[in-house]
Amino acid sequence: MTEPSLDLRTVVDDLKRERDHIRVRLHLAKAEAKDEWEALEHKWEHLRSKMGLVGDEAGKAAHEVGAALRLAADELRRGYERIARLL
Repeated sequence: MTEPSLDLRTVVDDLKRERDHIRVRLHLAKAEAKDEWEALEHKWEHLRSKMGLVGDEAGKAAHEVGAALRLAADELRRGYERIARLL
């Protein structure tokens, strides 16, 4: 008769270990997401500051600046997607 209660205790202990493990992983994921966010914020500010150049430049230079901004925007988009997956 003690065997079923031991089984239940084992199940509860296993669940507690799994819960604790997930809690640690969640905390680390949040920290990783925050670090990624801060790096992306710097890139965002750089992108925003360069946007004014596109309007001011003409011809080939504007095209090159625009292409560089599109690459930076793609990098930001991928970074935001990584953060969303971490949360």
